[in-house]
Amino acid sequence: MRWHWRPDSRGRGAVLALIAVAVIVIMGLITAPMLIMGGSSLLFESGTGCSAAQGGQPTASPDARDSIPSNYLALFRDTGSKYGVPWVVLAGIGEVESDDGRSSLPGVHSGANAFGAAGPMQIGIGGASGNEWGGAPIHPASEVVNGVATDADGRGVADVYDPADAIAGAAKYLLEHGVQQNVSGAIFAYNHSDSYVQLVLSYASTYSSGGYTVSPVTVANVPSCIPGANTVADTDGQVPNNTVATAIDYAEAQLGKPYQWGATGPDAFDCSGLVMMAYRAAGVDIPRTSQQQWSWGPRVPASQVEPGDLVFFAGADGTPQAPGHVGLVIGHDKMIEAYAVGFPVRVSVFGTSAAPPGDEVPVGFTRPWAHAGAALADG
Repeated sequence: MRWHWRPDSRGRGAVLALIAVAVIVIMGLITAPMLIMGGSSLLFESGTGCSAAQGGQPTASPDARDSIPSNYLALFRDTGSKYGVPWVVLAGIGEVESDDGRSSLPGVHSGANAFGAAGPMQIGIGGASGNEWGGAPIHPASEVVNGVATDADGRGVADVYDPADAIAGAAKYLLEHGVQQNVSGAIFAYNHSDSYVQLVLSYASTYSSGGYTVSPVTVANVPSCIPGANTVADTDGQVPNNTVATAIDYAEAQLGKPYQWGATGPDAFDCSGLVMMAYRAAGVDIPRTSQQQWSWGPRVPASQVEPGDLVFFAGADGTPQAPGHVGLVIGHDKMIEAYAVGFPVRVSVFGTSAAPPGDEVPVGFTRPWAHAGAALADG
C-alpha cells in the first residue's frame, strides 16, 4: 500500500478501455449473494491456511495471456475466501505491485522501496507509506502490533516478504477500507492513484473471466508451508553410473514445477511422469504409470537401495500390489517426487515418521537402469 505509483511499462492504453467493464464485472460479482457465499465462485474459494495453498488449481482459458504462479494463485483464492475479499482484486494488486513476487525491484524480497513499501504486496513498513504493516517487517506472530501484520502460514512469524503473510495483510487492509461495498475505493486507499485503480481493476476483470495461465512455481516463490521444493537435491554419496546421474539431474531441474495428474512435462508432472521423463533423459525408456513401473522392475531389497532407484508407495489410487505413487531415490531416505495436486516437485523424505502422509511406508524399490536391455549412458 504505497501511495506513490509508478506507471507500468506495459502502458495504460488498454486499461482505460477496460475500466468500465472491469467495474461492472467486479461489482456485479461482489453484490451477487450466491457468488459471495458460494465456494465454487470466481471470487471466493473454500479453504483456509496452508492446506488450501496446496489444493488444486483452476483450468485457465486456452487463449489466456496473463500468468499467475500456481502458489500465488492458490494463496489469492484461499485468502479471498477467508477474509471475504475478491481474490481477483488481490491478484490484480499482486501483479501490479511485484509481478506476483517475480520482480527484482528494491523492497520486494528485502528492505523497502523509496516510499517505504515492502514485500510482494508492497505494504508500507515506514517512510512515506507509513507503517501499515505494524511492527518490524519480520516479527514474532505473538507480538501485538497496530497494523495488518499476519502470520498466515503458521510459521510463528509475521513476515511482510512471505507471500502468504503479505497477501493476508493486503486482504485485511482492503477489508478495513470497505472493499465489500466499494472495490475501487478500497483499491484507491491501498494506493492513492486513479491510474493504479484502473490498472488493478483491468487485471481483476481479466482474471474474473478466466483470462490467465497458471505458471510453474519458481523455487524462490514456493510457500514455506511446502517443504522440500526449494531444497537442492544433493545425493548421499556417489551415484552408481552416469545414467543415474543424468536422471537425477533431470529430476532436480524440475524442482518447483507444479503437479498435474497425467502430465509428463515440460511445465508440470505427475509422480510417474516425472520418473519416466527423468530416465528417458538418461536414455532408458520405462513404462508410463507407477503400477507398470513397479511390475517392470527389477526389484531391489531395501537393504541395497541406492540413488537412482525408484521407491513405491500404495498411494491414494493404488495398493501394495499395484502402487499408486513413486519417487526417485537420491540418497538415504530421500527422494525427488511429484507428490500431489498443489505440491510442486520437491525433495522429500520417505520411510520415516517425518515423511509426508502416504510416504511413511514404502511398498518396495526397483532399479530401472538394471533392467534387461537398458542401454546405459556409460556405454
